[in-house]
Amino acid sequence: MVYLTKDEERALDGEYGWAIQVAMRILVKLGDLFKADRLIPIHSAHISGVSYKTLGDAATEFLEELAASGVKVKAPATLNPAAFDLERPQLMRLTEHRLNAQKRILRLYEDLGVKQTLSCTPYYISKPPRNVHLSWAESSAVVYANSVLGSWTNREGGPSALASAIIGATPNYGMHRPEEREGKVMVTVDADLRSEEKFGVLGIHLGKVLGDEIPVIQGLKSPKERELKQLGAALASSGMVSRFILSQKSSSLPQEKISVGERDLKNSLSDISSEVEKPDLVFIGCPHCSYSEIKEIASILYGKKVREDVRLWVCTSRHVKRTSKEYVEIIERAGGKVLCDTCIIVSWIEELGIDSLLTNSAKTAYYAPNMNRVEVSLASLRECVEKACES
Repeated sequence: MVYLTKDEERALDGEYGWAIQVAMRILVKLGDLFKADRLIPIHSAHISGVSYKTLGDAATEFLEELAASGVKVKAPATLNPAAFDLERPQLMRLTEHRLNAQKRILRLYEDLGVKQTLSCTPYYISKPPRNVHLSWAESSAVVYANSVLGSWTNREGGPSALASAIIGATPNYGMHRPEEREGKVMVTVDADLRSEEKFGVLGIHLGKVLGDEIPVIQGLKSPKERELKQLGAALASSGMVSRFILSQKSSSLPQEKISVGERDLKNSLSDISSEVEKPDLVFIGCPHCSYSEIKEIASILYGKKVREDVRLWVCTSRHVKRTSKEYVEIIERAGGKVLCDTCIIVSWIEELGIDSLLTNSAKTAYYAPNMNRVEVSLASLRECVEKACES
């Protein structure tokens, strides 16, 4: 049973209004389910369930009621991607109904006091400190926060992240407890991981094997930040992994051991990647691109032109787009499009005449065939950009 302070009890009893009461009920029920002892303050919340494609009408009506109550978030809160780029909605060719429905959702979140970041990489916009507690709902950001940033968060759902933002707290269980953050399985990687998409393939393989167990991974040679981002995103796609560890004290190494070799990665790659000779879309930015990725894409594109029969879309946050303006201009002069506020996974690209795509994201390769009904091929960032260009 979750212990509540007197003030929290009053909130649960409805003394501060029905909206706060509903938020508190969500957190208490979640805490009871996972045997949390109390609620703990959070540094920030990150809310999924933003795109109209994934949210739908019923959840939008609930947001309408919350906003009408006048409640505001207590903790700083940010939003996941929406269904289109707010400055270029015409690219997605949404129906008037979908366009208006998405705008309505964004207005409601704004009324609640949530920042319109519309990115799955909130840590590029505002990096949380180490050892602070978060309530984040984007699965790839959760793994990144726990594994790379050293922050503490469970893999929340959209409703629980919103409830945490309103209350300013989250139940103390799972990744918020030191004993739950220890590695459970020792993973030895004996394979050549030369580019970021291979790290994604490793993540897809391990996610299926591990379920929700935390791996201690050995054999990765000085991985780059973007490679760890792709690894975590893939781990959370095929499994429920919330954290990975690259080093742990030898006295506490897990007893369970597995190894991953070239054959394992080859099999996982064949599960998510097809041979696409001529993609309709080359997509980079799942999770959203960093400044360094935008810079690298621009360096590859410099002096080249994107083929007229191929779309090259690069997704990032508006913050990163502003800070990398000179590189964005190079990409767009070459014929690419740098999109903000959105991700193809949460839009209707299958209605744009796109039947096949090439990407460097194993997460996209895992989800897009079902969510967007397109054929997907996986390659490195460099290969993706070069494939989009005229020979």
